[in-house]
Amino acid sequence: MTWFRCVETRPWASLRLFCLPHAGGSAVFYRTWARETGPAVEVQTVQYPGRADRLSEPLVDDAHRLARLIASAMAPLMDRPAALFGHSMGALLAYEVARLLEERGTPPVHLFASAARPPHDRDDDRISERDDDGVVAALEELGGTDAEVLQDEELRELVLPYVRNDFRLLERYEHRPEPRLKVPVTVLLGDSDPHVDAAVGARWRELTDGEPFAVRSYPGGHFYLVERQSQVIAEILRTLEVPAGP
Repeated sequence: MTWFRCVETRPWASLRLFCLPHAGGSAVFYRTWARETGPAVEVQTVQYPGRADRLSEPLVDDAHRLARLIASAMAPLMDRPAALFGHSMGALLAYEVARLLEERGTPPVHLFASAARPPHDRDDDRISERDDDGVVAALEELGGTDAEVLQDEELRELVLPYVRNDFRLLERYEHRPEPRLKVPVTVLLGDSDPHVDAAVGARWRELTDGEPFAVRSYPGGHFYLVERQSQVIAEILRTLEVPAGP
């Protein structure tokens, strides 16, 4: 099974944008992005194993291993400039993928880290160790569509294993200070996100020598980008200096 989902391949696009979903998320989260990015950008979304159309595949709960698998799968698609966008857990993975790509001589042109604490500033909440209701409660606190899905008992049985896996991945992650990132970084966040405020987001600056560095705040909580999708994509396109979509 391939690692990426692409709603519309664009052979003449000047740039690829690789999107990495949040904990418990899948590629479908970014399904509407291609419409707004326009013909200059091809959107490729990572589909993590163990969910959606990869449900039968083994889960991966080690962030460094998962990043290596993603970076290796990206190799055939690095024939043109590429940027990375990761939301929440996806931002941590995008950071690790960016470091691997730099090591391999194909650095991304930009890293967009959305609604995520910097990798060297983790919290110690052990959500993966809670019972099922506790995991669902954590998702409800964060918001988004995943919590709504988990109200259905049959879907809960299907979805909870990979949700718990993803929280475990985050909780077991240990930041390695080297190699230091050289890629420009833009941090995006919701102004009422209880887990990531502007001061926390600014600490991403400590992890990269890349320029420019920016923090952008939008109205909303942890899943601010659902309602602010057009503004987020517009910011990405401005930063990457590519034409806006239709």
